[in-house]
Amino acid sequence: MIKILIVEDEEIIRKGLINTIDWLSKDCTIIGEAINGKDGLEKIEELSPDLVITDIRMPILDGLEMIREAIQRDKNFEKIILTSYGEFEYAKESINLGVVEYILKPVDEDILYEALDKVREKLNKKELLRKVEEVVDTKDDIKFFNIEFYFDNKIENKYVRKSLEKIKNSYYEKLNIKDLSEEFDVSTGYLSRKFKEEVGETFLDILNKYRIQKSIKLLMKEEYKLYEISEKVGFTDYKHFCTVFKKYLNVAPGDFLKQKLVLLKEEK
Repeated sequence: MIKILIVEDEEIIRKGLINTIDWLSKDCTIIGEAINGKDGLEKIEELSPDLVITDIRMPILDGLEMIREAIQRDKNFEKIILTSYGEFEYAKESINLGVVEYILKPVDEDILYEALDKVREKLNKKELLRKVEEVVDTKDDIKFFNIEFYFDNKIENKYVRKSLEKIKNSYYEKLNIKDLSEEFDVSTGYLSRKFKEEVGETFLDILNKYRIQKSIKLLMKEEYKLYEISEKVGFTDYKHFCTVFKKYLNVAPGDFLKQKLVLLKEEK
């Protein structure tokens, strides 16, 4: 859900926005309101909103100065500007500050809803980039894709440790828990149960996550076709690779790199 802060000095407009817009229909929630830029800056620090909807002309500190100051403080949020002033310079300056939309008052609900859709798209792209950077960096504190996490957390069962080592060293080969249980001379049920108990996820989940981690690193190099990457990381079926990739990153591998490049361009 998108967390929104409303910054507007005119109470009738501020309360009107809060109480008349169907925020829930856009999966949004109002987490706070502020009466001027100074108040808004304090609320940004306190509440960490995903989106700030702000007027420009306000006493003490105007909306644009509030945004500039928040950016200088490394606050990361999307911005929608509301104003009764339609001069081009305001719009241009808003765009330079990374504002998603510039809306004249009185606010047209349809225009606001369209702006909220744009905000959601940007937030989704940022979330994708965050996941991608986690996977590519493979920091030690990232459990989601980093198999080293499980070694660091002292897996006690030797067969589970051996299974993790197999994933780490032979992820590109045909691997399944049935073959491993035969290799270790234990039952498949025993190995499956112990793996889930110690790791918290199934053998197949961890194997797939590790393969996706490796596939992303190959995608970033832009040296291989998608089906080649699929094979290199151990998937024998390209369609299955695409399904698993999308499961963990909410985007198909064919769209992954394109979205990352678009977002990086927007961030400059």
